[in-house]
Amino acid sequence: MHLIRPFPGLRPAPGRAADVAAPPYDVLSTEEARVRAAGKPWSFLHISKPEIDLPLDTDPYAPEVYAKAAENLAKQLEAGVLKRDDAPCYYAYRLVMGGHSQTGLVAAASVADYDTNRIRKHEFTRPDKEDDRVRQVDALNAQTGPVLLAYPSAPEVDAILAQASAGEPDADVTADDGIRHSIWAIRDAAVLDRLTALFDAMDALYIADGHHRSAAASRVCAARKAANPAHSGVESYNYFLSVIFPHHQMKIMDYNRVIKDLNGLSPEDFLIRVRECFAVEAAAGQVKPAKPREFGLYLGGKWYRLTFRPELVPSHDPVARLDVSLLQNYLIAPALGIDDPRRDKRIDFVGGIRGLGELEKRVDSGEMALAFALHPTSMEDLMAVADAGAVMPPKSTWFEPKLADGLVSHVLD
Repeated sequence: MHLIRPFPGLRPAPGRAADVAAPPYDVLSTEEARVRAAGKPWSFLHISKPEIDLPLDTDPYAPEVYAKAAENLAKQLEAGVLKRDDAPCYYAYRLVMGGHSQTGLVAAASVADYDTNRIRKHEFTRPDKEDDRVRQVDALNAQTGPVLLAYPSAPEVDAILAQASAGEPDADVTADDGIRHSIWAIRDAAVLDRLTALFDAMDALYIADGHHRSAAASRVCAARKAANPAHSGVESYNYFLSVIFPHHQMKIMDYNRVIKDLNGLSPEDFLIRVRECFAVEAAAGQVKPAKPREFGLYLGGKWYRLTFRPELVPSHDPVARLDVSLLQNYLIAPALGIDDPRRDKRIDFVGGIRGLGELEKRVDSGEMALAFALHPTSMEDLMAVADAGAVMPPKSTWFEPKLADGLVSHVLD
């Protein structure tokens, strides 16, 4: 079995990509999806968030929701809005956000390699979210939400993708948020074989986003394998939909923290606690950390620049040395009493895409007492954690730009 393989993608018909492309299912609430899909009968949100077409009080995990997804997919196929390629392809996928551009490969990735950790994880998953994706895949008999993967340095792959994406794209959509999504089908048999061989030579791929989708693919594969006495390993359920980017092109943004109270401390006493492990410098304006081990603190209408004491960094532990871990282990837990940021309601997380103004807003409103701005986690740090078989702390990475749903789906024959 190969690490990745081409597949006949289910895609918007020529000229229909803008009608179909939608944000990922998990970045919108049901109400937000309902607003986004209004007046757009072919939006993929009708498939990925089908509760928007059911009564307002519908449980999004009810059986009728998954049935509606299948019904809506069938409508798009019957209308010719979605069509499946005649032969297996790879697809080049370019994302452009402002001055940032990244070009990756749409491929079917091996469930077996996921199960043996050659496709490496760095997050825990929640059973309820896995269950949701399993039901969605079973209802549609297709994987419609791609898993975002990274491949380590491979200049020849980069060069092939650059060449494949040099001409006119098969689909070219600029979404409501200004992000441009472009797709090129790669059909040349020699190129397909070379890409497969280049990925087979790689030691590992890394999940950036999509842990629940990949876990669900593994569960679907296990169930279908058990039910298929003629199982051979080449069936489409042995693979899952993925988009794989070179790790050096991927963009991780900061994932910041806001906290409700000072755990009984006065601002002055809290700053004394901060100085136990950080150098503290008052700042004239917003502090956007420029390097690792540097943090911004917004407290009492003022910004402070915090620099972690380098002699305290546990350099040999890939998880403990992360900025999110240093902040949690040396300040948020001991001074603010938040030991489990995954469950504690006193802490919330703000993606860097919202800017530092969002941190000021949440504190100035009185909703929160203080905010921390962090430097983004690096892809190298993420890969080191995954290589160690370890797990990142919650809310460590915020990837932008996001992939679109609906541009390429993987049908399970």
